Amino acid sequence: MQLLSEAGWPILLLLVASILSLAIIIDRALALRTSLIVPKGLLETVIKLEQSGSLSKEKLENIAQQSALGAVLTVAIRYRHTTRELIKEAIEESGRSMVMRCEKNLPMLGTIAAVSPLLGLLGTVVGMIILFGQDSTLTAHAEQLSRGISVALYNTAFGLVVAIPSMIFYRFYRSRIDFFAVEMEQQAIQLVDELTKYRDHGLS
Repeated sequence: MQLLSEAGWPILLLLVASILSLAIIIDRALALRTSLIVPKGLLETVIKLEQSGSLSKEKLENIAQQSALGAVLTVAIRYRHTTRELIKEAIEESGRSMVMRCEKNLPMLGTIAAVSPLLGLLGTVVGMIILFGQDSTLTAHAEQLSRGISVALYNTAFGLVVAIPSMIFYRFYRSRIDFFAVEMEQQAIQLVDELTKYRDHGLS
């Protein structure tokens, strides 16, 4: 209540933005773990299972549900009896779907990072309006001066406090997703090469 009294109503908007930002940051930190996106050794495991003929439908479903890479690789397995071009198209479509899932709520985080300084500026403007109010008595003017400066500074500072971490994490998560996308594509291509080689060898 003291913060609201000193910073004015614009701080409420920034408080809401900060809560949303923190929730998204925590959510993406949990969702974008390497073990959930591109777990180590999965490609080698899938290749061995496929070559040994022990890759059952149940195992495929389990692999697909455990990670984003698993979902992409299982698509390649399901299309293994088609042409290489069809396999790659299916992989690309699955990869895009996984990337979109990884990007969940990131646009909102980017929006918060962009809008928070503007909300802080709104608070600054409100503070200036209070500062240059119409009451002309000396005591009232001193109170208006103090409150106006308080509102302006609180909102400006809080806007930056919300915006800076939001932008840092937005950029970090975007970079992480781009890395995961490249990694999934490279491993999927390796699987396609192995499937094609294994199929051609079986036909010869």
